[in-house]
Amino acid sequence: MPSLTSAAHDPREAVDGALRRLAETEADIRAWVYVDGEAAREAAGRVTDGPLRGVPVGVKDIIDVAGLPTECGSPLRRGRVATSDAWLVDRLRRAGAVPLGKTVTTEFAYFQPGPTRNPHDLAHTPGGSSSGSAAAVAAGVVPLALGSQTAGSLTRPASFCGVAGYVAPVGAWSTRGFTGLSPSLDAPGLITAGVTELAAVVDAVDGTRAELPHRIRALVWPGTELADIEPAMLDALDRTARALAAAGAETNDLGGQVRTPELAETHATVMAYEAVRSLAAEAEHPESLSRPLRELLERGRRTPEHKYRTAQDTARTARARVLDLLTRVDVILAPAAPGPAPRGLDATGTPVLSRPWQLLGLPVVTVPGHRDPHGMPLGVQLIGRPDRVARLLGIARHTEALIRETASGTR
Repeated sequence: MPSLTSAAHDPREAVDGALRRLAETEADIRAWVYVDGEAAREAAGRVTDGPLRGVPVGVKDIIDVAGLPTECGSPLRRGRVATSDAWLVDRLRRAGAVPLGKTVTTEFAYFQPGPTRNPHDLAHTPGGSSSGSAAAVAAGVVPLALGSQTAGSLTRPASFCGVAGYVAPVGAWSTRGFTGLSPSLDAPGLITAGVTELAAVVDAVDGTRAELPHRIRALVWPGTELADIEPAMLDALDRTARALAAAGAETNDLGGQVRTPELAETHATVMAYEAVRSLAAEAEHPESLSRPLRELLERGRRTPEHKYRTAQDTARTARARVLDLLTRVDVILAPAAPGPAPRGLDATGTPVLSRPWQLLGLPVVTVPGHRDPHGMPLGVQLIGRPDRVARLLGIARHTEALIRETASGTR
């Protein structure tokens, strides 16, 4: 698998290597919707410096790259070509990275699956909606891909595909150049092979450098009140918590300190209300939309403004309470999904374990490294405070190292 450091030596060689790997894997993985190899080679030839010098990047197809289509997995956007880069793409170019092309997204970053398959087992979903980005990194085509999250659009595919994911705090990174679904919930994100690489990219984007506190304080949330968590995932969560405790962390149960069922339902209300307004033009063509998206937009139409305002009030009150909680602890450790990637390609899995935290606009890191008895990846998520991203990344990097030690039998 290419790394950020190996890619940085020769930009053109890195791009050529990514294109070769793409040609080898794409017939099986189907992670890409558009690749412009010549444009990428030309861009690589102009790169002279930067912390991400020559790193080839996959870009989720709701995010604009100048000169490339942004089709959002929908026939309603077919042929629309971006005239400028999204904010995040521009930041990465300034750091020396090279967009290789556009990766598959579910329709308007909602539930309708694209053609992408999980690199670990082609019969299993890669998750959604950042499916192509997660699969492209997991397949070793690119060391970095861009995604986004409105519900569980990045944490879930990262977990299913065995890669690391970062969801920025809502509002921290601009969504200019993104086709959004829900303005108060949408957040940009990154996918890399591991957390060390993730931290390097965050540093390149906004200057945040991972730092490890002297002592980690974590609350453990199994998510069982929201979903049936599979035994393998509960075991992975328990092993992670025990590894942290053995390394000196203070770990306790979250218990009932956060009313997650209420927050998950509130998230769904906000998302539906805002989605029907964000996609107002598309909603005029229901015959060109999938059933799940039509149902979401219909729920949004039926949601009265007063219910939306109440939902936003609930979110603000809960955010203040959870931010206070996160002044006394560093992170919440939780499953990133109920289990490994489900078999089948007609659904992308449930985002319910991310809904409460996305409603609150919190930063999240998906940490890879665990496997179920059949060898399928299992990821855990770490949730932190928006003003302590450096600490979140440092703890995530430490956690990943502990998971690797546990898996290798050295701890």
